[in-house]
Amino acid sequence: MNQLLPSDLLIDSAGEIAIRQDLTLTALGKRPADRVLRVGRLLDVHSRTWLDDQEIVIKGRRIAYVGPAGSWTGEAGTRVHEPDLAAVPGFGEAHKHIESSHLTPEYEAALVMPHGVTWVCEASHEFSNVNGPKNLEFWLEARRRGSPMKIFPLPGSAVPPTAYEWGGGHFGYDEQKQFMAESLMVAGLDEVMDWPSVWNPDNPSYDRLWGMIRATFEKRGVVEGHAAGLRDLSTINAFAAAGMASDHEGWFLDEVWQKLTHGLFVELRPHSLPDLVKGLIAKGLTDWSQIAFVTDDRSATDTLKLGATDYNMRLAIENGLAPEIAIQCVTINPARHMRLTPWVGSIAPGRFADIVLLDDVSTLSIAKVWADGRPAAEAGAFIGELPQIAWPDWATRTVNIQRTVTAEDFRIAAPGDTPTAKAALLRPFHWDDNFITMDLPVADGAVQRDTARNVTKFSIVDRFSGEAKVSKMFWLGTGPRTPDTAVGSTLGHDKHNIWVCGSSDEAMALVANALAEQQGGWALVSGGKVVARVLYEVGGLMTARPAHQLDAEMQALYAEAAGIDWMYEPTFSPRWWPGFPERLSFATLTCAPWRWVLVAPSPLAPEGFVNVSTGETHPVVW
Repeated sequence: MNQLLPSDLLIDSAGEIAIRQDLTLTALGKRPADRVLRVGRLLDVHSRTWLDDQEIVIKGRRIAYVGPAGSWTGEAGTRVHEPDLAAVPGFGEAHKHIESSHLTPEYEAALVMPHGVTWVCEASHEFSNVNGPKNLEFWLEARRRGSPMKIFPLPGSAVPPTAYEWGGGHFGYDEQKQFMAESLMVAGLDEVMDWPSVWNPDNPSYDRLWGMIRATFEKRGVVEGHAAGLRDLSTINAFAAAGMASDHEGWFLDEVWQKLTHGLFVELRPHSLPDLVKGLIAKGLTDWSQIAFVTDDRSATDTLKLGATDYNMRLAIENGLAPEIAIQCVTINPARHMRLTPWVGSIAPGRFADIVLLDDVSTLSIAKVWADGRPAAEAGAFIGELPQIAWPDWATRTVNIQRTVTAEDFRIAAPGDTPTAKAALLRPFHWDDNFITMDLPVADGAVQRDTARNVTKFSIVDRFSGEAKVSKMFWLGTGPRTPDTAVGSTLGHDKHNIWVCGSSDEAMALVANALAEQQGGWALVSGGKVVARVLYEVGGLMTARPAHQLDAEMQALYAEAAGIDWMYEPTFSPRWWPGFPERLSFATLTCAPWRWVLVAPSPLAPEGFVNVSTGETHPVVW
């Protein structure tokens, strides 16, 4: 057997040619193969056809030959026969934030590969916003060290998410051009989500964002889209005309149909997948080639509970989709869309030998998973290579706060000597054109919370400059009502500064200092002490530990949180109730639907309170 070439792990043009020259001669039987896997049935996803009694000839980490058992004329080192199992391609995702699993790539592989996932397009605007210069190195490191998961990075378009945010990374034309040139693993540009910057030439991010799109087009990469809230026909047309290739934010059937019929590749997430699958079937859709299933953001805890993209597939099958089409939606469809078919998406020559072996196709019951031509999972357990990586300081020292944060940092001074003051309020997912206005009490020269009306305080603490610049405002609903209590995290979409929500300024300061000390994660404070922590020591977003260890910390956090009285705003639709704690991390999204939000203080938004669509600012009290 030939020694494996470095390009068997990381695709590069020179090594790729050598590999394919070897595969050519192996397919002809002129060179030996490493192993042959013979299966009872094999799904050809190109034609959606089942083929009986097939053999898959493997050289290195790739497939050299596929055909009826006994048809290959060469010799192999090892032969494996699985007569009772059906082979389908390794599952892939066109849009996934591995950071949202809160596991580093090597541990993410160990978590999802037993669920059939062997490749993923990493939508990296999370780690990109924490350490932009090291972004590509971070995503390729686990694979470089032997992890069987293929990660195709897409550098983040949202770095920073808007012109009113800063720190950790800044990507434009030059950076994207470098990424696209550096590795064939880079598939394109991560979801373009700042729509006001795309259509409005006066927006301060206009040139930066179009520069990234240009650099991607120059290398014939894919520009992924994010069209949350874009539902009218003219905007959908404009979005597609701008070059966005996809959308994963579809909620409603008419919206998804309009996007699909205007050239967008639609990536369905589980929250809306059942209704959309049933609706598309009812509409008579027969060509599902422009549809994929994605998890987007799914925590390790939820994956342990639900599964990975196999969960999405089962949802689709349960709602009427043929299993073979569901399999196409996580194999050949996303591979074609991302222009990755030479390497992934099918069981075919030249592709990585990533194979999911099913013992029941109708229920998508996974018996075994092969990756890189070797067993990677069996009976739900990962048995592949798990490299041990000592991540360097650039990955583990990302919370740069060089002072002690104090209660005074969260004090909101009254504008005058009056018993009340007017305050601007937001609430989680406040997707209205205008902020909320309320009269709040003043005591000792500071504007106060009002727990009787579900008003608490929310803050962003910058973790990049060393200065811990603090923005703060009042907040309606979903904070702790219990006195002297606060919760916070370094996971805060999409800039990932520290956010803190609390019933006292002292508790909020304690949370911020705890997060700085532990270099990221979650901290829950009550009664003057930290009562629960979750460690995200890598980038303040992930941990380099197994999923079950992280889940144990999350369960401890949930248990402590169960003893806290949490506010909920009764006017919310239940769909938008933030809950504790994950939804709070999404509460200040600046990408959709582009309205008022709180960010860290910046020259364009000195108090951090800004309308990210118009650039308008406003005092938080007056």
